[in-house]
Amino acid sequence: QVGQAGRLLASNCFQCHGTNGKGPGFERLAGESANEIYKELKEFQAKQSSNNIMAKHAKGYTDAQMRALAAYLATQR
Repeated sequence: QVGQAGRLLASNCFQCHGTNGKGPGFERLAGESANEIYKELKEFQAKQSSNNIMAKHAKGYTDAQMRALAAYLATQR
């Protein structure tokens, strides 16, 4: 269930980061730990300015969704 939820949520990431987490020109997600990805999402969510695309995305996720997303993305190698 978490894997399916994470994969569905990750579809928002694929346009920039690529389907394998190695999108050119954007931060590489493949190889990052779930904890590191979750931490980065929380940092984006806490930003006051929502001019950043990542802050906009992160603000739309619940904590459970961010954890599921991070867990899924961490499986991408």
